[in-house]
Amino acid sequence: MGYCPCFGWKKGIKLKSGDEIEFKQSQALNLPDLSSDESKTNKESRLESSVSKDVSGANNNSQTFKYRELATATNNFRFESLIGEGGFGQVVAVKMLNQAGLQGDKEFLVEVLMLSLLRHPNLVHLIGYCAEGNQRLLVYEFMPLGSLEYHLHDLTPRMVPLDWNTRMKIAEGAAKGLDYLHNEADPPVIYRDLKSSNILLDEGFNPKFSDFGLAKFVPEGDKSHVSTRVMGTHGYCAPEYAITGKLTKMSDIYSFGVVLLELISGQRALDTTRGRGKDMLVDWARPMLKDRTSFLQLADPNLKSQFSETVLCKAVEVASMCVRENPHSRPCMKDVVLALNYLTSHHCDPNGNGARGDKRRRARHRDARVSENKVDFNDSEYSPQETPTPDKDLERELAVAEAKMWGETWRDKKRQSAENDYDNLDR
Repeated sequence: MGYCPCFGWKKGIKLKSGDEIEFKQSQALNLPDLSSDESKTNKESRLESSVSKDVSGANNNSQTFKYRELATATNNFRFESLIGEGGFGQVVAVKMLNQAGLQGDKEFLVEVLMLSLLRHPNLVHLIGYCAEGNQRLLVYEFMPLGSLEYHLHDLTPRMVPLDWNTRMKIAEGAAKGLDYLHNEADPPVIYRDLKSSNILLDEGFNPKFSDFGLAKFVPEGDKSHVSTRVMGTHGYCAPEYAITGKLTKMSDIYSFGVVLLELISGQRALDTTRGRGKDMLVDWARPMLKDRTSFLQLADPNLKSQFSETVLCKAVEVASMCVRENPHSRPCMKDVVLALNYLTSHHCDPNGNGARGDKRRRARHRDARVSENKVDFNDSEYSPQETPTPDKDLERELAVAEAKMWGETWRDKKRQSAENDYDNLDR
């Protein structure tokens, strides 16, 4: 599955008035080659019936485009061409499906159906699609900063590495998007292909998931997993899914843990240069994840120690829990969102110079208490969002918040278990 170059990080080009496209509002998802009785196989019929959930009755705002319209707008999809402001007045991006055959049609159908049903600030917005002849194209909102992978692993000399605050902002947004898919979407969704290249960034570094071609609905009833052919990306795939083909929400949480490790370490999810047995990021990080005194060794050198050691260690703990080998011991996404929300509330002062900055802040805090019996929170050396809380106080706050978070989750699970037992007695 490939992208037209307009999916890159460059700004869009405004179309000339004579090239403006006439867009038609779709009343229902009528995919020409997939819905006709002549071309539909039994497998496609089963796919459509199991995935669509009567999409024609859903709130579908997707638009249909003719292939000729998109080809004209992109100058026949030339590399330097970008779709810009046309009749609909916004910059968009076009993704071309380059995988022919049944699998390509399946992924196209699933992506259109999923993104027509799902709405969340951390999911990319599908504007429309083209299913004309053998052509399969998707039209998205334009994400000007490109992918997270690009900012972590493909830095150019002119680019500034992501700072700690931005990385945690991206992690929190991605966690919220995944929490929506798992716990708020109806029916819930297993993303199945969570990776840094599928997390796109808008102008404010807000993350949005793209590429839903491999997504699956969570099974209804007593089923705890989806049995399916193993697909995804090496390095992000949960070990139990790779071995058994049983896909669960916990498979997504493992993949999220890998992305969080990427954000913390700056390392690729798969890198053959790390040495034998360390190709995958989790295998490389595992020895350090088992030893709290080694957590700081995971920090990306590009961060230049400009982070709170306490907050980084807590972020490593969250990542470590997400990539546990036993899927039943991984946290649910609601817990991950709570943890990251708390961590992002403690902004790092980029001028504090990391650990040394922490020491200076503690010294200033102590001197201020002695001389004035209070702390001047308007000190110009502090970030506007940050107060000079000593590391020990911060660690205590984090520990209390973490205990409260896990305690609430444990009580909820116990209450649900008790309610289920009560229901069983009634039966």
